Amino acid sequence: MSSFPFRPVRHHAVARAALALCTLAATSHAFAQSGEAPASPALSEVQVRETSGSSGYQGAQRNTAATRTDTPLIETPQSVRVVPQQLMQDLGARRLADTVDFVSGITRLNDFGGTWDNYAIRGFSNTDGGQLLNGFASNRGYGPQRDVASVERVEFLKGPAAALYGSSEPGGTLNVVTKKPQFTAANKAGVQVGTLGYRRTTLDSTGPLGTDVAYRLNVAAEDGASRSNLVDNRKMVVAPAITWNLGPNTVLNYEAEFIRIRTPLDRGLVQVNGNVGALPRDRFLGEPDRGNLHVNGDTHQITLDHDLGSGWRTRLGASYRETELYGNAVDFGTGQLGVLGSDGRTLARSDSWRSLPSRDTSVQAEVEGKVTTGALRHTVLAGVDSWRLTSGQDIRYSTQKYPIDIYNPTYGTVTGSTLAQGYLLNDRLRATGLFAQDQIDLSAQWKLLAGVRFDSYHQDNQDLMAGTRQVHSYSATTPRIGLTYLIDANTSVYASAGRSFRPNAGTDENGNAFDPQKGKAFELGAKWQSPDQRLNANVALFDIRKTNVLTRSPTNANFSIAAGEVRSRGLELDLAGQIDTHWRMTANLAYTDTEVTRDNNAALLGKRLLNVPRVSAGLFAIREDQAPWGGRYGIGGGLVHVGERTGTATDAYRLPAYTTARITSYWQIDKRTRLTLDVQNLFDKTYYTASWGNLTVIPGLGRQVVAGVQVAF
Repeated sequence: MSSFPFRPVRHHAVARAALALCTLAATSHAFAQSGEAPASPALSEVQVRETSGSSGYQGAQRNTAATRTDTPLIETPQSVRVVPQQLMQDLGARRLADTVDFVSGITRLNDFGGTWDNYAIRGFSNTDGGQLLNGFASNRGYGPQRDVASVERVEFLKGPAAALYGSSEPGGTLNVVTKKPQFTAANKAGVQVGTLGYRRTTLDSTGPLGTDVAYRLNVAAEDGASRSNLVDNRKMVVAPAITWNLGPNTVLNYEAEFIRIRTPLDRGLVQVNGNVGALPRDRFLGEPDRGNLHVNGDTHQITLDHDLGSGWRTRLGASYRETELYGNAVDFGTGQLGVLGSDGRTLARSDSWRSLPSRDTSVQAEVEGKVTTGALRHTVLAGVDSWRLTSGQDIRYSTQKYPIDIYNPTYGTVTGSTLAQGYLLNDRLRATGLFAQDQIDLSAQWKLLAGVRFDSYHQDNQDLMAGTRQVHSYSATTPRIGLTYLIDANTSVYASAGRSFRPNAGTDENGNAFDPQKGKAFELGAKWQSPDQRLNANVALFDIRKTNVLTRSPTNANFSIAAGEVRSRGLELDLAGQIDTHWRMTANLAYTDTEVTRDNNAALLGKRLLNVPRVSAGLFAIREDQAPWGGRYGIGGGLVHVGERTGTATDAYRLPAYTTARITSYWQIDKRTRLTLDVQNLFDKTYYTASWGNLTVIPGLGRQVVAGVQVAF
């Protein structure tokens, strides 16, 4: 049914891939039993840099994503928060969304019925290049929501990342680091069962396939929790990986990920005359029997790392990602989709069908080395990356409306719809960037970072319904500079400044391409770590301004001009780690002041940015000790607070502040077996995570109890 010049991803043999990798897993288990595959010393050294290296919740003490070099975080002039495997395990995290509440300055945005990841960092959405997977962009196009089955850690990089990664928002970027193959055999399986219809099984298997090759396979199958018993969502994840030690100084890595999600579209609820709580939390305003949306994502990544010796290394990498969202849905909102009637209870809905496919191909090459000039020591980095994205939108709406009474809904009225074309778009984007960076040890205490990137960007947008085509090219230069002062081995202060850019789509009333959005950010901060590096803290002050934001044309209200400006400034604090032999904890606090400072629409001027609270905070702690009955136990809990937010860009209504609580417990019976029991939203609080359009509010889940067992073998 799709009308695009490329075939969307729908029929890849995920099950066959899983079977093949399970066969490899069995083979590796045989290797491990017979002792024929000892660990490779050279590869082990590489893996030390890849794993989190954490005890507690503080994450690794070194990071490669923030600088693309192996740099101690305390010397990095940027706020970086790492969510390690230990914290994800204690939280019982299943999705990336389960981690963001415990990182300062991260806000949930509209996730299209739970089908994709959409967050704001320091007030700015990080879609379209703001999310990375092992250093490659992972959210261009319309991809499925990130599952953490194959995730080792998540790195939140605050502030502009354009000097290293190209087009992005100035608020920040997140990088997901996947679990890597190991040369020591290990297998782990888990089952979770919970209220709200939740079921999940997982497998994590790794080991050698010979002397120089190791594999890893992560699998997850889930029936997701839902606020309504009319919504049944299912997910399957298969993530195989291979590491091949080609020699003492060369490592080849291949990773893949296949995700399949099937779910009815659940937009959420509607506000009525500004009352976001007009409807019960479990009210479903779609059609349970109309069919499902399918969200598919296939990712392949390959990297080649080579140590040249004398402090020099090279890295080559390529990524191919193919995604699609397609299927039927009964939708509501604004515009073509429908509105709430004047009686305040009749919601007009439209039947719809959509296909949103994309293909994203990226290549990277970089070289890093150590250089000494006089008394100065340099870590220099230079590289190039290039990517191409092809994406489309084929969306069709019913020619008739299907009203529903929001207070007394009757389902089953949507049958035999006649669909008319709403959108038929085909977009091609390509970009190439050159970047260079120098990290200079000015002395034992002073560290300087300076970098710059040059990007060329080309977009070709076709409206196949209108028969129009727009072709535009841009270029951008994005520098950054930072200075760190080490007060002592465990304390530092820093200052940094950077720029960002992001292309604007479309043209003005004269047919001219818009200038790209441009961001400028300044940051001051301080970092501290305990002498044993098991506890760390970070405080940061930031000021960000973004210009060339699209605003309504003063001469033609049907067009826009790139003349708007928005600002975000605030304070962030993060504390995480192991307090003593028993307690581990993480705490975060953010004050984010956002404002539209320039706009031709007077209704927007001075308003806060959509869905961004001024104050947000999180706390999670666990106490672990020896159990009198054997093994070890852990018990703890957490709180999340999100302040009041604007529901629309014009501040027509507000999403109320909320605070939720959770408790977590586990019993580590022995080295192999772990039992867990978690209660999320302990007091069954009704709250709203985000809004969309003028009507839609997205409720959070009610109280959920989840029990699980995990067995190593």
